[in-house]
Amino acid sequence: MTRYRFITPHRTGKWYSDLMTAQRHAYEIGAGFLDEMTGRFVRYVGTKLEVSTPELDESGIAA
Repeated sequence: MTRYRFITPHRTGKWYSDLMTAQRHAYEIGAGFLDEMTGRFVRYVGTKLEVSTPELDESGIAA
């Protein structure tokens, strides 16, 4: 399962299972905001998106 979180120079957000939820909660750490009129996410300067994907072994099963 892929997980998403935003990181600012001073704070790290929680992991969320989908990008939309991570974007909606980004304002809590000062990472940006979701413009409700356009539906676009506005990221503040210095904010990074971190994506975590599970490691797979040779059989394709998550370790």
